Amino acid sequence: MNDAQEYALPLVVRVEREAPPERTDALETAARAVLTFLSDERAAEDGEWGERVRAWEDSAIRKVVRRARGADWRRAEALPGVTVTGRTAAVRVCPPVPVDDWPRDLARLQVSGTELTDPEPPAAPPPGVPVMWLAPDLEMSAGKAMAQAGHGAQLAWWELSAAARTDWREAGFDLAVRRAAGPGQWAPLVRGGLPLVRDAGFTEVAAGSVTVVAGHPALQT
Repeated sequence: MNDAQEYALPLVVRVEREAPPERTDALETAARAVLTFLSDERAAEDGEWGERVRAWEDSAIRKVVRRARGADWRRAEALPGVTVTGRTAAVRVCPPVPVDDWPRDLARLQVSGTELTDPEPPAAPPPGVPVMWLAPDLEMSAGKAMAQAGHGAQLAWWELSAAARTDWREAGFDLAVRRAAGPGQWAPLVRGGLPLVRDAGFTEVAAGSVTVVAGHPALQT
């Protein structure tokens, strides 16, 4: 494997024309899908996908969200990977691919303009549930925010002890994704020693912007 090759983790969200997923559910499902992929034995160092996962993690943890419906979704589901469903959303995560050599059935899918809405503002997250907090002053498309939520979940996963990982996995990777209420809530989160997602600046936001604070209770002091 070429050590200089850059990889990306493909996420495919199912967006049927007549029944698109709700935005917050899609973000949460994407984060849980990333965790499900990372905890899969095939992604372990000696697993079927291990070499590609290590190469992807060693260079960056870039994630690219594409959308599919109908036959395109069925083709995406036929590829290696894992699918996680939420209340309204379904997300497929495939093993990392070279950024310049996507499989045809993924390359054909649209990557930009994935916009979703919530029918009403999401409720406050239940006490004790890990929360991926989104920056209050950054506007991101649904696809971009899904990738950022996945980054936050991954950074939290890396920081957790083996016991905490087991607890989270056994809880079905329960989590919430919420936008911070404003600077008064955001600033303490950023300063609180929790994992921070700093965007690489490929799309939508400036490089170095903090997009997510990964608020897992086991990491809070």
